[in-house]
Amino acid sequence: MTPARIAAFTLAAVAATAAAWALWPAATPAVAAGGIPHDDAAAVARGKPLYAAHCAACHGADLAGQPNWRVPDAEGFLPAPPHDASGHTWHHPDDQLFAITKLGTAALVGGDYRTRMIGFGEVLSDDDILAVLAYVKSTWPPGIIARHDQINASR
Repeated sequence: MTPARIAAFTLAAVAATAAAWALWPAATPAVAAGGIPHDDAAAVARGKPLYAAHCAACHGADLAGQPNWRVPDAEGFLPAPPHDASGHTWHHPDDQLFAITKLGTAALVGGDYRTRMIGFGEVLSDDDILAVLAYVKSTWPPGIIARHDQINASR
C-alpha cells in the first residue's frame, strides 16, 4: 500500500469517526457517573484483570497495541492501537471511549469501516467497562491525564 493510500485511508477513518461521534449522545454512563474513575483504587483493581481477560490479546498486556497500528493490514483492517500514552486513546473523551468499548468501533463509524474491535456490551456490564477504562487511564502519565481531563471538560 502506498503512503498516499495509507494517508487517505487513515484520514477517511478519522473523518468517519468524527462524523459518527458528532451524532453520539453525551449522556452515557461514563458521563453520568462523573467520568472514568481512574483515581478510584477499587475500580482500577477491578479493571486490571478484566483488561487482561478481554483486551490484552489485541491491545497488549502492556497496553502497547499491535505493531504498525496506523497502517491497514492486508485485509484492510487497522491493527489494535496502543492504550498507553503513545497511542490515541487519551485523545477521545470518556463517553466516546465508553461507547467504543460497549458498542464496537463499527457501530459508531458505520458504513464499510473495517475493524476487529467488537462491542463488549454483551460481555461486560457498564460498570465493568468503566473499570477497564479506569485501569487504562490510571496507567497514563499525569500530563496525559490532565490533557484527557481537558478534552472531557470541553465536551
